[in-house]
Amino acid sequence: MAKNNKNSASAASFVKISSAAKAEKATVDKLIVSEELAKEMLQAGVHFGHKKSRWNPKMEPYIYGLKNDIHIIDLEKTIEKLNDALSFIKEIAEKNGKILFIGTHLQAQALVEESAQKCRMPYVVSRWIGGLLSNFKIIRKRINYLIDLEKKQESGELKKYTKKEQKKIEDEIIKLTKKFGGLKNLENLPDAILALSAKEQKTAIKEAKIKNIPIIALVDTDTSPIGIDYIIPSNDESVSAIKIMLGEIEKIINPVK
Repeated sequence: MAKNNKNSASAASFVKISSAAKAEKATVDKLIVSEELAKEMLQAGVHFGHKKSRWNPKMEPYIYGLKNDIHIIDLEKTIEKLNDALSFIKEIAEKNGKILFIGTHLQAQALVEESAQKCRMPYVVSRWIGGLLSNFKIIRKRINYLIDLEKKQESGELKKYTKKEQKKIEDEIIKLTKKFGGLKNLENLPDAILALSAKEQKTAIKEAKIKNIPIIALVDTDTSPIGIDYIIPSNDESVSAIKIMLGEIEKIINPVK
């Protein structure tokens, strides 16, 4: 009996040791990933903010220091906040929710469009459409109109019109596609918006707040983080920086999708 108790105790100890070892390995793996990501971020210039004269004092908690009159973003805080945002994004993706990707500034447009398409998420990369969130029902009617015209074009239904009329409709499709093309799979208000620059997407963020839509955003040192639900402190002008952030988001969404 004593021997059995001893064996049970040994087994229990082994389980505890194994669990502790696994937890330690998971912690080490996480640290390695963070270190690798930090290196990538450094190379991409994620840590470069703006000149001291342009800074927003509300970003002070996310600033590491000052170099050559340029504020340096604390990458530990960036990775910490990015992970918070990724956890939230994963929750939405697991429920087949929609995140509206927004990147209308020149550096972000092509990257945002490509990333959103990979993730099968709606996107806006030309100028922001006023009322898209605050007056969604009316905007959705325009999107439906575009979809209807495309169906007629594909079915050959437009051939019944004169060449002049066909050309007019084709031009309208091009115009509408540029404006609404990335929104065709957005049937209802999104579960969140992802702004690749809080500064550039002030109107979109304002509309999201009105509709109580969670906001995920890259925030540089010249912009206030107040009102952003999931702030990612980052250089928002560097193509490489934007690419890294979108890459991490893709890794979270695509395995779920």
